Amino acid sequence: MQIARNTLLFFQKHGYHVCQRIADRLGIRAKIVRTTFMYLTFVTVGFGFALYLFMAFWMRIKDIIYTKRSSVFDL
Repeated sequence: MQIARNTLLFFQKHGYHVCQRIADRLGIRAKIVRTTFMYLTFVTVGFGFALYLFMAFWMRIKDIIYTKRSSVFDL
């Protein structure tokens, strides 16, 4: 348990300053960078889910329009 706590403390000390460093380099507040990353995460996950739904819908329409016939006499 102590190893997990030490690892968490290490990442909190050294890893969470990424947004602050980016904000300092761009000359804006860190809060804006954090919220931008958060919104971009939601958009990219939402885009993947929307693409999945579109593909499922398109495949369903394709199956309805182009039905496969097992023989010539199924007209």
